[in-house]
Amino acid sequence: MNNLPSASDLACRRLVIAGRVQGVFYRASMVEAAQALDVSGWVRNRQDGTVEAVLHGSGEAVARLIGWARRGPPAAQVTQVLVELTAEEDFQDFRAIATA
Repeated sequence: MNNLPSASDLACRRLVIAGRVQGVFYRASMVEAAQALDVSGWVRNRQDGTVEAVLHGSGEAVARLIGWARRGPPAAQVTQVLVELTAEEDFQDFRAIATA
């Protein structure tokens, strides 16, 4: 018996996080949080000062990472997190990628 979630338990969400979220180790901290929760996907800074992320994993793990995103690391001041459904993709891990 394996502990992998069934396809119906998987969730994929796109986030746009606003506030003081660049220059405060937000992306690096999100990578650590995602890896601890076994969520795959990516996170990147955007030129408008927000941070964007795509999360893929079990519904519970994705929900927990969204909760983390609403707080962020200690130096962050998150003012808004927009959450959208997005098409499922097969990510191998969670990483920071280049600025959009």
